Amino acid sequence: MTDCCIIGGGIIGLSIARELAGRGLSVRVLARDASRDTASWAAAGIFPPAPEYPAASANERLTAYSDRLHRAWAEDLRAETGIDNELGQCGGLHLAGTEQGTASLHGAAVAWRAKGTRCEQLTPFDVAAQEPALRAAVEQGRIMSGLLLPEEMRIRPPRHLEALQQSCLMRGVEITSSAAVRAIDVADGRIEVIRIAGSEGGAATDTVRADRYCLAAGAWSGHLAESLGLHIETRPIRGQIALLRLPEQVLTRVVNVGLEYLVPRDDGRLLVGSTIEDAGFEKITTPQTIKRLLEFAHSFLGPLPNATLEQSWAGLRPGSVDGLPFVGAAPACSNAFVAAGHFRAGLHQSTGTAVMLADLITGRTPALDPTPFAPGRRPGAASPDSVQAYLARAAEASA
Repeated sequence: MTDCCIIGGGIIGLSIARELAGRGLSVRVLARDASRDTASWAAAGIFPPAPEYPAASANERLTAYSDRLHRAWAEDLRAETGIDNELGQCGGLHLAGTEQGTASLHGAAVAWRAKGTRCEQLTPFDVAAQEPALRAAVEQGRIMSGLLLPEEMRIRPPRHLEALQQSCLMRGVEITSSAAVRAIDVADGRIEVIRIAGSEGGAATDTVRADRYCLAAGAWSGHLAESLGLHIETRPIRGQIALLRLPEQVLTRVVNVGLEYLVPRDDGRLLVGSTIEDAGFEKITTPQTIKRLLEFAHSFLGPLPNATLEQSWAGLRPGSVDGLPFVGAAPACSNAFVAAGHFRAGLHQSTGTAVMLADLITGRTPALDPTPFAPGRRPGAASPDSVQAYLARAAEASA
């Protein structure tokens, strides 16, 4: 019998599988979607600074812990698989085009400095000096101020996902693709078996048995958790992204304007994103939204001659009510664990989540207190990281 079965083949699920396999456990992953159809693959890969400071919230502590682990994992994955996930410190430029936005950037600078993070407030002319491609936008009055965060990092999600998959396979993890879970059978407070769609689809089912199980199915986790006696919200929030191919790269840093951003890649590609849409499980792009994203890019970078729209995609981020993910044991099911609800921070928090959950599964004491993330907790008030807060910000920005 397999030691642990992971339900979910995204970055969270694969990270947990890799960590458990590295500790000598036999692991099977049930991947509902192809890798490029996961929210993990669709992410932009922006890692804001993640300082450790005494007054940090539980979410900030998890991000800081994960941030440190990402640096070590990037090196280990490259050595193990030969795949470079391109994790690196490129710096982030945050821009404002209004007086209200400038006041918000000033408040952000005060908050970052209180956490011990380096930041620099910029005039419009400073912005143009940092990124010459933004000079025209400065001259047109589109940029009133800027904030530079030198410690902001970026990672290339498809490369990271590929490296995780290869590492898992090299460590003996069995990955079953197109494994749609039809039922989770629970008896006497334990998962007895998982029933998945048969290899040919249709009504036939295959059964999967393991000693322990982990639910890490992203936005689909909430529905599946009901079988474990859990009510957790993993509300799907759609984000759309456009990918441009440029003859040569025009930016050196990530550029953030409110909820939208430009992420340069070293190979000349430029990611333009993203949206915050309460669209249910409709994981599709819409022409009007992609058009608006391209207009956003052109408004700051100009016409970009010879640029081509290479592709566009959408992902579903699993959000929670209080902005905290659900990580830990299912209280009513002795052999079940959960890792879900990370919303926009899933990629960044994936390493810390994997190590914390692997500790809990193997009976070790985690480096972080898992109590705030307990799947059976009563969610607290909405935080700035919650779905409600981001939907409100998105509505305000579009008003």
